[in-house]
Amino acid sequence: MAGVFRYSDDNKRFHSYSYYLKKRFGRKVYKVPLNLDLGCPNRDGTKGVGGCAFCSAKAGGDFAGDPMKSLEEQFDGVRAVMAGKWPGGLCIPYFQAGSNTYGDTELLETVFERAMALDNAVGLSIATRADCIDKDKAEMLGRLARRTFLTVELGLQTVHDETAAAMNRCHTYRDFLKAYELLRAQGVDLCVHIINGLPGEDREMMLCTAETVGALDIFEMKIHLLHVLKGTALEKMYERGEFRTLEREEYIGIVCDQLELIPAEVVIGRLTGDGDRTELVAPMWSRDKRRVLNGIDMELARRGTWQGFRLCQGGGIDKGQKM
Repeated sequence: MAGVFRYSDDNKRFHSYSYYLKKRFGRKVYKVPLNLDLGCPNRDGTKGVGGCAFCSAKAGGDFAGDPMKSLEEQFDGVRAVMAGKWPGGLCIPYFQAGSNTYGDTELLETVFERAMALDNAVGLSIATRADCIDKDKAEMLGRLARRTFLTVELGLQTVHDETAAAMNRCHTYRDFLKAYELLRAQGVDLCVHIINGLPGEDREMMLCTAETVGALDIFEMKIHLLHVLKGTALEKMYERGEFRTLEREEYIGIVCDQLELIPAEVVIGRLTGDGDRTELVAPMWSRDKRRVLNGIDMELARRGTWQGFRLCQGGGIDKGQKM
């Protein structure tokens, strides 16, 4: 397989996060989700109310730690479970829920430094919104990046502003680029999240988002499937028949098309998403995550292609598409 795709030591035809970590650290590394419960400017009225249309109403996020516990207690609790599966593994504290740069810069830096000092921690991942990054925050994150393996995750979801407005994102692609430029100027590695299946978007629009983001100077990309969750504005839209969710094979085809447009050097952190099974409304096929991932592997093999293939062939989507 090494002769087919250079960033793989198995049957994968894309640059997986697990492969990158194994090469960098020489052993298993896993993320430990933590929850600061900092909230979001798109919920408290600073930028908007109600949050993004697809966002879970659970304030703490579906899979993060318990914000009522200390940072150390959250870490020890989650790590105890993961250590049973991966004994001897190294850890990356992951601030996943909410917007984790939404607060006082000095206080945030103190919290992040505490996380860096946790047992067996070899890095730090911080998820946030682009509009929660300013010059001071970027400089603070730059200081951390010079001391540890730091990745800042920005939830972009789409480069199409009309879609973002319909989803109540309350920021634009231009806002995203401002944060991107501030962080890259400080040498901070970025992971950008995108979502497939957003209402109103067709295949070409989804491919445009993936190709546009892939052309930036980023470390990692996460590709998500749109989930309809209970209690969200998206659920109401779905019930009114305003959009349909993607079918499994349709989603697999789009992801493979996107991978072919993303440079091989970009690490792929995710190829689908995890909707809380107790909250999931649609698509129900997404509960079988393994089948989706296997389908992506099989489709790339059937095509005889891999991540970045169309870039190597000089291909790409129509550059004249309006963004």
